[in-house]
Amino acid sequence: MDRPGSPTVVVLGSVNMDLVTTTARRPAPGETVLGTEFTTVPGGKGANQAIAAARSGAQVRFLGAIGDDTFATVLANTLSAAGVDITLLRRVGGASGVASIVVDATGENSIIVVAGANGQVTELTDAELAAIAAADILLCQLEIPVETVLAAAQHARASGTVVALNPSPVRPLPDALWAAVDVAVVNSLEAEQYRAELTQVAHLVTTLGGDGAVYRGTDGNEISAAGRDVEVLDTTGAGDAFTGALAATWNQGARAALNWANAAGALATTSLGASSSIPGSARIAAALTTG
Repeated sequence: MDRPGSPTVVVLGSVNMDLVTTTARRPAPGETVLGTEFTTVPGGKGANQAIAAARSGAQVRFLGAIGDDTFATVLANTLSAAGVDITLLRRVGGASGVASIVVDATGENSIIVVAGANGQVTELTDAELAAIAAADILLCQLEIPVETVLAAAQHARASGTVVALNPSPVRPLPDALWAAVDVAVVNSLEAEQYRAELTQVAHLVTTLGGDGAVYRGTDGNEISAAGRDVEVLDTTGAGDAFTGALAATWNQGARAALNWANAAGALATTSLGASSSIPGSARIAAALTTG
């Protein structure tokens, strides 16, 4: 896993098997439509972000859980193959997390997540706490119990580890969690839902879909990254690609990290699936070079 000079990122979060159906249009309530393709793709916001950070050059350790079902080995192998350290990945009884995803002809998606093993990450072990304390950045989302995210964030803050939070899916969060967050990464909907809470965060990054992304720092100044002209096939996982890439390059400064993450997120929309669409550093660098 070691890459000299690269930051150490610990990702605490979910790992799911995505069940992806493509169709010309998503059904209205009570309607049945015909699909065009079905595939299974390893995903989960935590796993996607860990893979994205690893593919952008960070040293990444993943904290989370898989079940004892047929998906578990595939999920673990996918993380490991991407260069993510899974020595602390838990294996628990029952089903792994799954996400049912419908993607329409425009690349937009609808997602239903069933937590499975992710819901069993209810406390942190001594080894997990030690990994968080030793990291440069802790990156969390909200597909595992919020109480565990809070405990991790507070431990990271006390240890001098930067805390990055992607507060998705949207849910009520305790003030104590926001108080521990250094960097928040949100989309436009999340920015609106958490408008008041985000004023407490020192570094705020807002993704704008095809319009790029914006960074707001502690001094109130903003940095923008313009949208990139790509052929969109599937937006699933694009936000995770952005967030993981941002964490991997955060030590290079806000402007460089924003531009890198913006390119990673855009490139992730050009192929089907979540983890399978996340670009590597060479492809991101080439995109930035060509504009």
